[in-house]
Amino acid sequence: MLKKISFFLSALLLATCSYAQSGDFKFTEESFDFGMVNEGVQAQHEFSFTNTGTTPIVISNVRASCGCTTPYWPKDPIAPGAKANIKVSYNSSGRIGTFNKSITITSNAVQSQKVLYIKGIVEKVAPKPEYSEEELKKSATLDIDTDPYDFGKVERGQKVSKVFKVKNSGKTPLTISQVRSACNCITQTLTPETIAPGKHGKQEVIYNPFKDGANKDIITIFSNDLNNPEISITFSADVVKTLTPESPVKESPASLNK
Repeated sequence: MLKKISFFLSALLLATCSYAQSGDFKFTEESFDFGMVNEGVQAQHEFSFTNTGTTPIVISNVRASCGCTTPYWPKDPIAPGAKANIKVSYNSSGRIGTFNKSITITSNAVQSQKVLYIKGIVEKVAPKPEYSEEELKKSATLDIDTDPYDFGKVERGQKVSKVFKVKNSGKTPLTISQVRSACNCITQTLTPETIAPGKHGKQEVIYNPFKDGANKDIITIFSNDLNNPEISITFSADVVKTLTPESPVKESPASLNK
């Protein structure tokens, strides 16, 4: 009996030590939004990571969810503290519309399978309309803050909103025809629906990030601004299970019966 207990403790200690000494991924981002992509473009992105563990990481395979996505990964071991990249290439030819793809990494790291995500909207390349200099001068002009906006921590399932001040700096009435996103998690309203030259309006954007952890999504605004018909804004949020802080003191059933 004593030998069995000793063997069990030794195995447990070995397993604990092995786990503590494993390599571990730390990605700078685990999801990437390409935004609008012209059909035929080979959209590429590199996911950077650091091995924050204490032993080398060996990646045995990286598999994409479809044949349209090709991953490239380091074949040599990644030493503790070293940085490396997973390069992903998406073939947009003949794939008009929204895409959401996953890339699964298999390795000897603490988390043996790690999943990365790419998304975007493939748009058919159409001949750009030609406008005269006079038409461009008389065009409506969409003036809106395009700096990235971070909502911070957001509770799972929560919708958050941002109101933008919109100004028409042009010569003719401004209208927004549509707002598109690859995540289908964004809606918007423009008030008033048409903004006169020199006037202001407001655009309310409602964002409903659906993935736990870090979210980053691009919205593209289409308007009748002939000089700049498409404008993109990046939204980000950190989705957590709850924003309610847990009590550090948990009463036992015995204390509740006193």
